[in-house]
Amino acid sequence: MVLAAVRRALDADHLLPSDRSDQNPTTGPSRESGRTNSSQFPASSLGVADVLKPSARAASVIGQAIHELVASKTGVGISRALAARHKENGVSVAEAHRRLQQAVGRAWASSTVDDRRNMWRRFQAWASGRGLGLNPDVAVLFVVATSVEPQGMLGYSRLLSAVFGHMGVDSKPLKVLASVLRGDGASIPLSQAEGIPRETLISWARRQVPHLRLAAFVAWKTASRWAEVRLLTRPCFVLVSTTEVIIDWGTLPKGRSRNPYCLSKTAVIRGALTEEIAALVRGAGNFSPLTPVTTSQLDGMWAREPRMCRYSAHSIKRGAVDHLVCAKAAGAPFPEHLISRLAKHTADNVDPTLAQMTVRYTSDVVALARVLRTAEVTEHL
Repeated sequence: MVLAAVRRALDADHLLPSDRSDQNPTTGPSRESGRTNSSQFPASSLGVADVLKPSARAASVIGQAIHELVASKTGVGISRALAARHKENGVSVAEAHRRLQQAVGRAWASSTVDDRRNMWRRFQAWASGRGLGLNPDVAVLFVVATSVEPQGMLGYSRLLSAVFGHMGVDSKPLKVLASVLRGDGASIPLSQAEGIPRETLISWARRQVPHLRLAAFVAWKTASRWAEVRLLTRPCFVLVSTTEVIIDWGTLPKGRSRNPYCLSKTAVIRGALTEEIAALVRGAGNFSPLTPVTTSQLDGMWAREPRMCRYSAHSIKRGAVDHLVCAKAAGAPFPEHLISRLAKHTADNVDPTLAQMTVRYTSDVVALARVLRTAEVTEHL
């Protein structure tokens, strides 16, 4: 069992005292499924000064900014020591610190900031309630004490490891825990969305209002997540014709804000549905976003329809990828790596055809999109 393996690892490092209690963690409500109460991790007797280190301190100025970002409600907190310093060239150190914190906040998507902030608060409440410091060793105990499924614990350990790492604090204990959890199969999802067949999705979409129909068509033709497609704006459609629609994702999809020159930044739509997509884009005006319907709202809509209740929003992307893999297996002539490029699964440093620096030097988005050849796979969707 994962719990037994983690306990053995912690015992080996003398991180667990011998006396244990069955106090439940007071972490508040959790969204994870599979919570059990049969193996709660002891916590009330762990506040021993010679066993656990005190709270880890951010190892740098930027680390302090990240700590304040995740620890404060607004993400704007200024150190009193910094605020008391003299101005340098007309800008106080406190102002420089505030600007740094804003830059750090912009580096992460708002959902990422919210997730890390919420997790940090849960960890802080759990540790403070037991007289423990905020450091990676205590974070390991917190993760195991949540008693969620191994998949949930793996996500927690990765998230807290990332926060400590950005703070400049060695997060090796959390990385070891993640390794133990992966060894127990935590990286294998408990369940995955069922891919939706093309005909089922198209039939549903044609009964919807125009913005929903457009979002569904684009999500299918680009093998994209609903959350990515719904945020598209009219300027993202850089070319719209009855035979070809070109999308520049810009900084919208996950990860693109950190790398505007990735090879999956564009998609060329050709073949079936292209003419309908073009007409819908032209008729929608200057939209931003493409649709107000969120992923959870789409899931709720489908849950109420007998023909759609077995699917979720992510079923669109899974269905499109399944469709392309089957097309390739049946003899479709496109190179298989284009499936990964269209689905935004290709790491730029292993893409076999084009260097990322070439994308940076290219100013013609339409020409670049055609060179990246995603039209060869969208023709089969």
